[in-house]
Parts: sequence; C-alpha cells; structure tokens
Amino acid sequence: MRQVVGKLLGDFRISTKVGYFSKGTGPTGHDLSPSRLRRAVEASARDLGRAPELVFLHNPEHSLRNLSHDEGRLRLIDVCAALQECTDAGVCGAWGVSTWDPRPLATVVTDWDPAATPKPSVLMVRAGLLVGADVLDTGESVADSFGVPIESRWGMSPFGGSTTDPVWRLVDSRMFVLDDDCSTWEQAAFRVAGELPRVGQLAVGTNNADHLRSLVAAASLAPNGPMIAEYRALLRVRHTRLHERLAQRAQQRQQSVNLAFGR
Repeated sequence: MRQVVGKLLGDFRISTKVGYFSKGTGPTGHDLSPSRLRRAVEASARDLGRAPELVFLHNPEHSLRNLSHDEGRLRLIDVCAALQECTDAGVCGAWGVSTWDPRPLATVVTDWDPAATPKPSVLMVRAGLLVGADVLDTGESVADSFGVPIESRWGMSPFGGSTTDPVWRLVDSRMFVLDDDCSTWEQAAFRVAGELPRVGQLAVGTNNADHLRSLVAAASLAPNGPMIAEYRALLRVRHTRLHERLAQRAQQRQQSVNLAFGR
C-alpha cells in the first residue's frame, strides 16, 4: 500500500485485519496463536511504514467454534492480551474484533468481564437488510458482553456482498427511510444498514467514485424507525418458525429410526 499511495498515506486512517495466514502454496488457514498474531501486527506496521490506527482480529469464530467454552475463553483472553500489548507498545493505535458469524463467539463471551480482561475498542459485524435475526441479535449480545458502545460498533457488507444480487430487484428499500422521494434504493439500503444492527460506522468497498459519493450522501437520510422495528420483528418471527420446523423434522426422523429398530 505504501508504494501505491505514497505520500497520501499519512492523510488516511488505516485499519487492517489479522488472523488468516497463508500455508506456503496451500490454502490460507486461520490461527489464533498470540505470538503469530503479534508478529502479523508488527509486519503490517513495517509494510505501511507507520502504525495502523486499528487492527481487527479477523473472524475469531473460525478457530473458536470447535473449542469448549473454557478452552475458547482462555484462548480468546490470551489473544486479547497479545493485541493489547501491541497497542501499548505503539505497534497499532487500537485493536478490535471483526466477526462474520458472532454466534460461536457469543458462547465464549457470555460471562465476559470487560473490567478484568483487555477488551476491543471496536466490534465489526455484518449489517443490513439481508442479515438474519439470529446474527443481528447475537452480534448485539457480543458487543454488550465486550462492553463496546454503539458508537464503536461497525457494520460491514451492507449490501450482502453485491448491489447486483437479484434480491435487490425484489424489494424497494426506500420504504425504510423517511425521505424516500430523494434517495435511491442503494442509498436507502446503505443507511438502513446502520440500524440493522445499530452501529456507529459502516465499512463498504467500492472502486467507483460516484458510488462512494452517493453513499456518503446517504448518511444524512432519516431512517423510518417504526418500519425498521417492524421488519426486525418479522425477522425474529421467521427465525422462530424456521427453528420450530427444523425441530419437528428432527423429531419425525427420530421416530422413523425408532420404528425401524422396533423401539
């Protein structure tokens, strides 16, 4: 990045992520080894020629999901301590957690004590109209457990990965903002992502200056609070019904097995 941006690098606030590492010529793997993460943060600072303002622990759930609660908790405490050491040493300005699926993480931090353990300055989660109720609710729960205030919560992937996804042609997202007459569906969807869940900032990638300009303008749109609340309530109902159907199918399969074995 330093070679591409040059002298302009000092005009930007830089955030980066650590957690995934290449395995030679093989696929990239995830690793929560504190020493390896510490070296990765140091390498980022060297490559940039300056300390990044923020370093995210990228998708810790990838390595935590197969650990027990106690194992996962101890592993995460060690990682948090290592990243805090990097911050204290000036290798980065602050550290945070970025999670695509907060559900495995939630089982580890349910009884987290922010006062006794280094806590992230920022938590980044998926945001927007395409995020399911369980991920929205769990992301908020993890943020509360970490003690991260709303203004320090970031949302990512507000369009679910792409504005060209066919789903965006099926619904007019402008119903979720009050000044829908003067906005595009993209602007409305972007603004609503800041409410699903409530976050202080949104991260989005684009290589189109006009698109970026449009999204910046969308930040001033007023969300339709009652409509958003109703939509979220509907998401929860849908999630509950889905789980009920899955439980019924599991019960039916078990009954079939019992009959097959004459139980």
